[in-house]
Amino acid sequence: MIGVEKPELAAEVAQAVDATFRNSLAETLTETERAFQLSFVSMTEAIMIAIKIVSYVVIVIIMVVVANTMAMTARERIAEYATMKTLGFGGRHIAAIIFGESIVIAMIGGVIGILLTYPAAHGIQEKLSQFFPVFNVSSMTVYLDLLAALTVGVVASIFPTWRGATIGIADGLRRIG
Repeated sequence: MIGVEKPELAAEVAQAVDATFRNSLAETLTETERAFQLSFVSMTEAIMIAIKIVSYVVIVIIMVVVANTMAMTARERIAEYATMKTLGFGGRHIAAIIFGESIVIAMIGGVIGILLTYPAAHGIQEKLSQFFPVFNVSSMTVYLDLLAALTVGVVASIFPTWRGATIGIADGLRRIG
Protein backbone atom coordinates (compact mmCIF):
# COMPACT_ATOMS: atom_id res chain seq x y z
CA MET A 1 0.00 0.00 0.00
CA ILE A 2 1.43 3.34 -0.99
CA GLY A 3 0.28 6.59 0.57
CA VAL A 4 0.19 9.53 -1.81
CA GLU A 5 0.10 13.03 -0.35
CA LYS A 6 -1.28 14.60 -3.54
CA PRO A 7 -4.23 12.60 -4.88
CA GLU A 8 -3.84 14.08 -8.35
CA LEU A 9 -0.52 12.20 -8.66
CA ALA A 10 -2.10 8.78 -7.90
CA ALA A 11 -2.33 7.77 -11.58
CA GLU A 12 1.34 8.65 -12.26
CA VAL A 13 2.51 6.80 -9.13
CA ALA A 14 0.46 3.74 -10.15
CA GLN A 15 2.01 3.73 -13.63
CA ALA A 16 5.50 4.05 -12.13
CA VAL A 17 4.93 1.12 -9.76
CA ASP A 18 3.52 -1.05 -12.55
CA ALA A 19 6.46 -0.11 -14.83
CA THR A 20 8.93 -1.10 -12.10
CA PHE A 21 7.50 -4.62 -11.82
CA ARG A 22 6.66 -5.13 -15.51
CA ASN A 23 7.96 -8.44 -16.94
CA SER A 24 8.91 -9.72 -13.48
CA LEU A 25 7.65 -12.74 -11.59
CA ALA A 26 5.49 -10.44 -9.49
CA GLU A 27 3.78 -8.08 -11.91
CA THR A 28 1.46 -5.57 -10.29
CA LEU A 29 -1.77 -3.86 -11.13
CA THR A 30 -1.75 -0.72 -9.04
CA GLU A 31 -5.03 1.07 -8.50
CA THR A 32 -6.51 3.53 -6.09
CA GLU A 33 -8.34 2.34 -3.03
CA ARG A 34 -11.57 3.68 -4.47
CA ALA A 35 -11.07 1.75 -7.72
CA PHE A 36 -10.34 -1.40 -5.70
CA GLN A 37 -13.50 -0.96 -3.65
CA LEU A 38 -15.58 -0.40 -6.78
CA SER A 39 -14.19 -3.57 -8.35
CA PHE A 40 -14.97 -5.44 -5.15
CA VAL A 41 -18.53 -4.11 -5.19
CA SER A 42 -18.94 -5.29 -8.78
CA MET A 43 -17.73 -8.75 -7.72
CA THR A 44 -20.26 -8.84 -4.87
CA GLU A 45 -23.02 -8.20 -7.40
CA ALA A 46 -22.08 -11.43 -9.16
CA ILE A 47 -22.03 -13.18 -5.79
CA MET A 48 -25.50 -11.84 -4.99
CA ILE A 49 -26.85 -13.08 -8.33
CA ALA A 50 -25.39 -16.53 -7.62
CA ILE A 51 -26.94 -16.52 -4.14
CA LYS A 52 -30.35 -15.61 -5.60
CA ILE A 53 -30.14 -18.45 -8.14
CA VAL A 54 -29.17 -20.93 -5.43
CA SER A 55 -32.02 -19.62 -3.26
CA TYR A 56 -34.57 -20.23 -6.01
CA VAL A 57 -33.22 -23.74 -6.55
CA VAL A 58 -33.47 -24.45 -2.82
CA ILE A 59 -37.06 -23.18 -2.74
CA VAL A 60 -37.98 -25.51 -5.63
CA ILE A 61 -36.30 -28.45 -3.86
CA ILE A 62 -38.18 -27.65 -0.65
CA MET A 63 -41.40 -27.44 -2.65
CA VAL A 64 -40.78 -30.90 -4.11
CA VAL A 65 -40.02 -32.34 -0.65
CA VAL A 66 -43.16 -30.82 0.88
CA ALA A 67 -45.25 -31.97 -2.09
CA ASN A 68 -43.89 -35.49 -1.70
CA THR A 69 -44.63 -35.43 2.03
CA MET A 70 -48.17 -34.21 1.42
CA ALA A 71 -48.73 -36.80 -1.33
CA MET A 72 -47.54 -39.59 0.97
CA THR A 73 -49.73 -38.29 3.80
CA ALA A 74 -52.79 -38.11 1.55
CA ARG A 75 -52.08 -41.58 0.14
CA GLU A 76 -51.81 -43.07 3.64
CA ARG A 77 -55.05 -41.42 4.73
CA ILE A 78 -57.25 -42.39 1.79
CA ALA A 79 -59.26 -44.81 3.95
CA GLU A 80 -59.69 -42.10 6.58
CA TYR A 81 -60.96 -39.65 3.98
CA ALA A 82 -63.41 -42.25 2.68
CA THR A 83 -64.59 -42.88 6.25
CA MET A 84 -65.06 -39.13 6.76
CA LYS A 85 -67.11 -38.97 3.54
CA THR A 86 -69.22 -41.87 4.84
CA LEU A 87 -69.88 -39.87 8.01
CA GLY A 88 -71.11 -36.92 5.95
CA PHE A 89 -68.04 -34.76 5.38
CA GLY A 90 -67.96 -33.38 1.87
CA GLY A 91 -65.07 -33.08 -0.54
CA ARG A 92 -64.64 -29.43 0.43
CA HIS A 93 -64.12 -30.35 4.09
CA ILE A 94 -61.49 -32.92 3.21
CA ALA A 95 -59.83 -30.52 0.78
CA ALA A 96 -59.72 -27.87 3.50
CA ILE A 97 -58.09 -30.31 5.92
CA ILE A 98 -55.38 -31.34 3.45
CA PHE A 99 -54.83 -27.79 2.18
CA GLY A 100 -54.69 -26.42 5.74
CA GLU A 101 -52.20 -29.06 6.83
CA SER A 102 -49.90 -28.20 3.94
CA ILE A 103 -50.12 -24.47 4.66
CA VAL A 104 -49.46 -24.99 8.38
CA ILE A 105 -46.42 -27.20 7.73
CA ALA A 106 -44.97 -24.75 5.21
CA MET A 107 -45.62 -21.69 7.37
CA ILE A 108 -44.10 -23.29 10.48
CA GLY A 109 -40.98 -24.03 8.45
CA GLY A 110 -40.99 -20.49 7.07
CA VAL A 111 -41.31 -18.90 10.53
CA ILE A 112 -38.52 -21.09 11.91
CA GLY A 113 -36.35 -20.05 8.95
CA ILE A 114 -37.11 -16.37 9.56
CA LEU A 115 -36.28 -16.70 13.27
CA LEU A 116 -32.95 -18.33 12.41
CA THR A 117 -32.17 -15.59 9.88
CA TYR A 118 -31.50 -12.95 12.52
CA PRO A 119 -28.73 -14.81 14.41
CA ALA A 120 -27.18 -15.82 11.07
CA ALA A 121 -27.24 -12.21 9.83
CA HIS A 122 -25.69 -11.02 13.08
CA GLY A 123 -22.90 -13.60 12.72
CA ILE A 124 -22.25 -12.56 9.13
CA GLN A 125 -22.15 -8.90 10.15
CA GLU A 126 -19.60 -9.63 12.88
CA LYS A 127 -17.34 -11.87 10.80
CA LEU A 128 -17.46 -10.00 7.48
CA SER A 129 -17.84 -6.40 8.63
CA GLN A 130 -14.81 -5.27 6.59
CA PHE A 131 -16.51 -6.50 3.39
CA PHE A 132 -20.13 -5.81 4.30
CA PRO A 133 -20.18 -2.83 6.69
CA VAL A 134 -23.99 -2.74 6.62
CA PHE A 135 -25.66 -6.14 6.70
CA ASN A 136 -29.21 -6.29 7.99
CA VAL A 137 -32.43 -8.13 7.32
CA SER A 138 -35.08 -5.82 5.91
CA SER A 139 -38.78 -6.20 6.55
CA MET A 140 -39.24 -6.81 2.80
CA THR A 141 -37.03 -9.90 3.13
CA VAL A 142 -39.25 -11.23 5.91
CA TYR A 143 -42.38 -10.60 3.82
CA LEU A 144 -40.84 -12.35 0.81
CA ASP A 145 -39.87 -15.30 3.04
CA LEU A 146 -43.45 -15.60 4.26
CA LEU A 147 -44.72 -15.36 0.68
CA ALA A 148 -42.29 -18.09 -0.41
CA ALA A 149 -43.43 -20.35 2.46
CA LEU A 150 -47.07 -19.74 1.57
CA THR A 151 -46.39 -20.46 -2.11
CA VAL A 152 -44.61 -23.71 -1.22
CA GLY A 153 -47.56 -24.76 0.95
CA VAL A 154 -50.14 -23.96 -1.73
CA VAL A 155 -48.28 -25.59 -4.62
CA ALA A 156 -47.39 -28.66 -2.57
CA SER A 157 -51.03 -29.22 -1.64
CA ILE A 158 -52.64 -29.02 -5.07
CA PHE A 159 -52.47 -32.69 -6.11
CA PRO A 160 -53.03 -34.23 -2.65
CA THR A 161 -56.03 -31.93 -2.08
CA TRP A 162 -57.58 -32.87 -5.40
CA ARG A 163 -56.94 -36.58 -4.80
CA GLY A 164 -58.39 -36.55 -1.29
CA ALA A 165 -61.45 -34.53 -2.26
CA THR A 166 -62.35 -36.64 -5.30
CA ILE A 167 -61.75 -40.15 -3.95
CA GLY A 168 -64.87 -42.27 -3.96
CA ILE A 169 -66.03 -43.85 -0.71
CA ALA A 170 -65.86 -47.41 -2.05
CA ASP A 171 -62.48 -46.81 -3.71
CA GLY A 172 -61.05 -45.28 -0.52
CA LEU A 173 -62.26 -48.10 1.71
CA ARG A 174 -61.03 -50.71 -0.76
CA ARG A 175 -57.43 -49.47 -0.65
CA ILE A 176 -55.09 -51.20 1.73
CA GLY A 177 -51.78 -49.58 2.74
